[in-house]
This record gives sequence, C-alpha cells and structure tokens, in this order.
Amino acid sequence: MDRAVQIAKEAVEGGADWIEAGTPLIKSEGMNAVRELKKALPEKKIVADMKTVDTGAMEVEMAAKAGAGVVAILAASDDSTIEDALRAARQFGVEIMVDLLGAPDPVARSKELEALGVDYICVHVGIDQQMMGRDTIDFLKVIVDKVKVPVAVAGGIDIASASEAVASGASVVIVGGNIVRSAGVTDSALAIRRSMNEARPGARKRMSMDEELVSILREVSTPNISDAMHRKGAMRDITPINIGVKMVGTAVTVQTFEGDWAKSVEAIDVAGPGNVIVIYNGSRYISPWGGLATLSCKNKGIEGVVIDGAVRDVDEIRDQKYPVFASAVSPNAGEPKGMGEMNAEITCGGQAVRPGDYIVGDDCGVVVIPRERAYEIARRAKEVEKTESRLYEEIKRGKTLSQVANLEKWEKK
Repeated sequence: MDRAVQIAKEAVEGGADWIEAGTPLIKSEGMNAVRELKKALPEKKIVADMKTVDTGAMEVEMAAKAGAGVVAILAASDDSTIEDALRAARQFGVEIMVDLLGAPDPVARSKELEALGVDYICVHVGIDQQMMGRDTIDFLKVIVDKVKVPVAVAGGIDIASASEAVASGASVVIVGGNIVRSAGVTDSALAIRRSMNEARPGARKRMSMDEELVSILREVSTPNISDAMHRKGAMRDITPINIGVKMVGTAVTVQTFEGDWAKSVEAIDVAGPGNVIVIYNGSRYISPWGGLATLSCKNKGIEGVVIDGAVRDVDEIRDQKYPVFASAVSPNAGEPKGMGEMNAEITCGGQAVRPGDYIVGDDCGVVVIPRERAYEIARRAKEVEKTESRLYEEIKRGKTLSQVANLEKWEKK
C-alpha cells in the first residue's frame, strides 16, 4: 500500500488525471486501497477496478464510501447486476465503467451497455491476452465507432500506443506497467501525457511477432526468463566461456557421442543466422568443439553454441568474443567418426531441446524456451524485468529488499 501511494503521487506529478486502484491491489488491501489513495490525493478521481460480476449495488456502495469516483465492473455480468450497480452509482454519486475483458461478443455487448446507461465502456486486453499477442489498439478500433458513450482503453499501453489510442477515439487512456513499473514514474507519466497531447494515428512501429519476440529476448536476462517460466528451462552445469556476450536463437540440435566430433562440426553447414547449435556429447574429458569450429560458426553468422560436454581452445574462443557455453573444458579431442544425428530432440544440461526451440544464453547461463510458448514467455519476461526495475529503484532510495517485498506480511505462515 505504501508503494502504491508513492507511485500514485509520482504519476500525478507527471500528469495523470485519475488514479486507479487495480484489482490485485484491492484484493491485497481491500477497500483500504481506495481509502488511502483518496486520502493521499483528495483532489483526484479514484477509479476502483472491482471487476464486479455479482452483488453490483453492494460493491459499488463499498467503493463509493471508500472514496472512489468511478467503479469498474465486468461486461460479463448479468444485466440485473449492471442495472443494480447503476442504481447504486446514482444514489452515491459515482460513475460506472464496464470492462469488456472476456466478453464473447464485445461489439454487441457494447451496444447493450450503452442502452443500459453506463458512463464508460472500457476496451481492455488483459495481461494474459497481451502475452499471447492480442493488440489493444486493434480492439479499440473495433468498438469506438459503434457507441457514443466515452470509451476507455487499457492493456499494455505505452508511449506510442497512448498517442494512437487518442487518435483512434479513446476518451480515457489507462496505463499500468509502463508507468508504475518504471524506474522513473514521473518521467514515464510525463512521456505518456506528451504522447497523448500529440495524438497521431500510426504512431507505433509494428513488428511481426517473430521480430518482437527476438527483440524482447535480447533485452531481458536469463533470470527474467527463468522467473517468467516459474523457474523452469534453465540448463544445469552449463556456463559461458566468454563473459559479456549474449546469444538468442532457435536450436539446431546435435546428438553425438564421446570421442566423436563429426556431427557437431557438420551442424555448422546446417545452421545459419538466427540459429544456435545445441550439442549433447556426454563427456567432460573429450571435446567435440574448439577454436576452428567456433570461427566457422562466426563466419556463417550463427548465433552461438551450447555443449553438454567439454570444449577446448578457450583462448581462441575468447579472442573471437563468440558465445560458447559448455559444461567443461578439456584439451582432448576425439575423431570424426560420424555417429549420432542432427535435428532430433535431445537432452542438454538436463533440459529437453527440440529443433526450433528458442535458446537464450548470457553470463548467468542458458535457458530453453519451448517454441510454441516463446512469444508469451518473452512478453512475461519483459514484465518481470519492469517489476525488478521498479524494485531496484526503491532499493536505491534506501529500502532493503525485505522491506520492499514486505516479507513479514506476505511470507507463508
């Protein structure tokens, strides 16, 4: 709660007109969340994001008496719930915003909500939907011309999409993580406010999902990715030969055997830009990889190499500043016997790796991301990074990690 109040004050300094008590905050702190925000910012309208689906009048009354000026409920609610919420809102002098999150037919439901007399309709792409690539502004454009009631927009809004949202007809722009999880809340809010004031269509540079995925994976760390995967995906006992070089790409897999380096080297001819060669060798004492193979990889533009086994010629590899990760170092090399196979599912560092899975390596190690969930996990890792950025800033201001995390309150009892 203390952090929420501080963030709210900083956001207002940056130009925020309203402050929303989000659903997780309300579930965490109850109506005290609304009460404390109103006490801290008495001149500002407080939005209580209740996500009500039942007992509409009761929850509106609770929020109104705590100091809310707008109460958000879900479009999936029965009409009777919305009508009762509206009656309570008129009694207590607050407004009703109805959130389209999860509505099966949002256009039809928007028209029904307008007929019921709601004050705002919120076009909302939830965090989990954003992780799967659903776009908030595209959703807004579907709704905004269908109703005359003011339309709010929420879900992953950043500087560029805030500008485009206003240009597309949004009356209210709701910004969450790109302000509250930033290291500088006031500066982030100022940037959003400026973009809204200079609203223009097409403000965003649209990337394909694959381009966005790779771009995000280059920004986040392997710890961010591990957190996003709930501590899964990290290879065991695989460490970088070169510190300070990052690797992102899709796997070309190699299964080989102790003393045989043929398939490892043949994989260089199969792989190309955007690929990472992932090798299971099984020996910490005989190397299937060295300096010549590394130079060949670098010349072809291959992203990097991961070896469950030994590597040699580390001085040459370090001179090349090329991403190579291995479980051991040994001067011994075997013979090119040609045993094994390429582009089959293998186990490397204790993790299953299939051809096409995403491999990310940095100074902390290597993680494997299943290809079918790669975009989602990249987006979730970015959210982890934003949260850590905010916590880092609070620790720089003098708090300890246990104080920021409020461990005594939230640890398991």
